[in-house]
Order: sequence, then C-alpha cells, then structure tokens
Amino acid sequence: MPIPIVNSIASWFLKKRFHQIDLFLKYPIEVQEELLQHLIQKARYTEIGKTYEFSTITSYREFAARVPVSNYESNEALIERARRGEANIFWPTPIKWFAKSSGTTNAKSKFIPVSSDSLEDCHYAASKDLLCMYLNNNPESQLFLGKGLRLGGSKELYQENGTVFGDLSAILIDNMPFWAEFSSTPSNEISLMGDWETKMQAIVNETIKENVTSLAGVPSWMLVLLNNVAETTGKNNLFEIWPNLEVYFHGGVSFDPYLEQYNKLLPKESFRYYEIYNASEGFFAIQDRNSNKELLLMLDYGIFYEFIPMDGYGTEEEKVIPLSEVEVGKNYAIIITTNAGLWRYKIGDTVRFTSVSPFRIKVTGRTKHHINVFGEELIIENAEAALRKVSSQTHTEIVDYTAAPIFMEGREKGAHEWIIEFKTPPSDFQSFSMLFDKALQEVNSDYEAKRFNNTTLKPPTIHCARERLFYDWLKQNNKLGGQHKVPRLSNQRSYVEELLVLNTKYDINSNT
Repeated sequence: MPIPIVNSIASWFLKKRFHQIDLFLKYPIEVQEELLQHLIQKARYTEIGKTYEFSTITSYREFAARVPVSNYESNEALIERARRGEANIFWPTPIKWFAKSSGTTNAKSKFIPVSSDSLEDCHYAASKDLLCMYLNNNPESQLFLGKGLRLGGSKELYQENGTVFGDLSAILIDNMPFWAEFSSTPSNEISLMGDWETKMQAIVNETIKENVTSLAGVPSWMLVLLNNVAETTGKNNLFEIWPNLEVYFHGGVSFDPYLEQYNKLLPKESFRYYEIYNASEGFFAIQDRNSNKELLLMLDYGIFYEFIPMDGYGTEEEKVIPLSEVEVGKNYAIIITTNAGLWRYKIGDTVRFTSVSPFRIKVTGRTKHHINVFGEELIIENAEAALRKVSSQTHTEIVDYTAAPIFMEGREKGAHEWIIEFKTPPSDFQSFSMLFDKALQEVNSDYEAKRFNNTTLKPPTIHCARERLFYDWLKQNNKLGGQHKVPRLSNQRSYVEELLVLNTKYDINSNT
C-alpha cells in the first residue's frame, strides 16, 4: 500500500482518536470516575462483586472503603480457580489467557489474568495510539514502507484446563489480526521459539534481509540482538543494514544506562526514541512528544488508578489516594483496578508525576527494588542518575548493575555493595567510586545525610563484574530474554551473593 494512503488512514484514525484523548486531557478525573463505575457495574454479579456488594457502590469513596488493597498473593487462590476453568469469579467475561510473569526475582511465577476486554481496549488500543502519536509528531515518517522488528519474550504458550498461559508478548502475537504479521519481523514462528539463544540467531538471520523501519522491545535484550546483528554482518552501524530505520519504541527498564551504546549503533541525530510503560497487568503510559521522556498517563484503557505516597509506604501512616490528589515531584506506588478483574491491585511499580495538567509521569522504580536499610531511601531513579553522571565524567559504558546493603556488624558501619558490568571500564576505579559516591549524595539528600562524616554509611564497595556475568546469572535462573530483568536494588543480599559466586573471572574492588 502506498505510503500516502497508509498515512491518510492513520490520519483519519488519529483525528477520531484524538477527540477521545482530548476528553481525558480536559476532564481526567471525570473520565476516571466514569470508568470506575463502568468496571464496578460490569462486575457486580461476579463472585468479587457480590462479596463487596458492587451493586450498591455509587462513589469512589465507597469503593475505597469497601474493597481492600490487594497484591498477587491475596489474589492467587482466585486466579488459580480461574486457571482451572471457573468463570465469573473476578470478571464477567471468560478469562482464557494468563500472562506468566515472575519479574526479576527467583520466586514462583505469577499468572496475570488477560481478558478479551484488556486485549482490545488496553494492549491493542495502546499500540494503535503509540503509532498515531508518533505519526502525528513526525508527518514525514515512512514507517509503513518497511517492517517493525519486535523483540518479546514470546516463549511458547501452554494449555491447561481450557486456559492458556505464557509470556504476554506470546499472547499478544497469538491474538493479533492476521495482517499484522505482514508488517512485522521476525515471523510468528521465530518469535514464538522457546530457546532464547537459538531464537536470537534465527531473528538475526531473518531480519537482516528485511527493510526494518522501527524497533520495539526491552532495551537490555534489544541491545544484545543489535550487537549480534552488527557482528554477524560486520557493519559499523545499523543504518548500513537498515537505511530506513527511524524509531525505537522501548520500555520495561530504564533506557538511560544504554543510551550511549545505542547512539554508537544508531549514529543519526534524526533517529527517534519513544518510551512506553506497559506490563503484564496493562498498558499505562506513552511518550507522546518527540524528545521528551515524560509519559502521558492514558486514562481510558479500562484501568482505574490509585496511588500510595512512598514516604508512608509500608508504614502505619500508609494511605491510598485517587488521581485527583497526586502532587508533582512526589514518588508513588501504583494501584490499579482493571478490565481483566484486578481490583485495587499493587503492581509493584513506582512513578513520579512531572505534571498534573495533563497527568504525565516518569517511572522511578519498584516498591521492592530500593535500598532503605539505613534510612537512605535510595531508589532506581537516583542510582541511574548518579551512574549516568559518573559514566560521563569517567568515559565509561555500563552494561548492567545491581546493589545491596552491607549490614552493620558490631561497631562496623553499613555500606552499599555494587556489582557493575562495564562495556568500557573506568581507567581508575578509585576515582570512579569516589565520583559515584558524590553523585549519589547530590541526587539523594537522605543518602547524603547518612554518608556525612561516615555517620551511618561508609563509602560504597564496587565490584567490577566479568564479561556476561548478568547474562550468565539470568541464564542460570532460566530468565533469558523478553521481559526478564536484572534486579537493580534490593534490601536483601541474595542476588548480590549469587552474582559474587558467579563472578569468578576477576573481581576488582575499588576500595582496596
């Protein structure tokens, strides 16, 4: 199909969709309240609906007072019943699909319900919105002249008791309209291969022959693929292979640690990076402007939002607030109620609002992935801002990292222990460590207070990871590819201890 016709179709859809988007931009609270009432009324005859008497709930306040905040553990028994084929438990339409997700931990897998409503009105709607927003901002785009290279977990799907489970990406691919495959690469057959390393080479072999115009996937794993593409072809940069490549849609982990490595592979100022924020539980936010990393919170995808201020999270002072009460600059844990039957569900992510008119966010980390053993409240956003600064100062490139506390023993003060894998290591580890410590103090006043005169915390201990350490750790834990991520920060030491055992090639401690 000629590009003018494709863009005309996209423009028509865009105008229609922008009218709907304009509604939640102008009336965000009203749109969310109406959505909540729709979800409550639709589920009023489910088991959950009857338990909490949804038919008599007429306001958010009643909903919040009656329905408890939940997590996966408190929903697991109901989800397992649904996986065995029981219907009408937490959502009225049949739940056939379950997205298998275990995040960054070694814990047993979670099975997140995916309804036909959430597929159509959330995940697929978001994909259309993303493309439309991009085309609206870049009217000269030739995106549809070529194919989009998608990289998901996409392992095979498994059937049990009439229900199906697997990676969310596999579920999305399996339910796509037949014509969608013609605009994507690799083929569904390769995308759904189970063995990650075998699939990786198959993707390289297939995609280097295609006219790829866009990329989509998690930055850490996409970088592995793109480096394999460059190595296989012997080319200096990816534009020698895909001259019409123009945008990378990324999400899942922070892009900041990988930006310099992508810029080397994609050395063109006009190349675009677009961030998305999605998970097994839903699609939440989209970058809707060129060269601006703030994400527009999408308020009409069948997801109702609540938030817990992180300064009280997990304490007796913990409180839950609606969207109307959030403030710019504060860090919040997200609670969602969805069109797949998750009710007041903690997804484990934290965000910071950059604007409330409209509601724009930045993803700051995970509720479980922070270090606050000594009152320092170090979050992933702090860590990556500090690493970005010190990398620039020392001309280093970082592949992956993780950190955990060194607990106080006797009179010994505590510290943070970091394992960092470098693509380009610093020439002076002592200097790197000192600059990193200083940068952390600049971005986090609580950390600075604990480091003042070594009051509570000693300087950080930094280990240089051997090449492929984190890759080998993920492989050892059967977590290669797709949505699996390295845990960045933790209040406990299990990840660090496992990685230190694997880090046998060499171990340079910057403080010795």
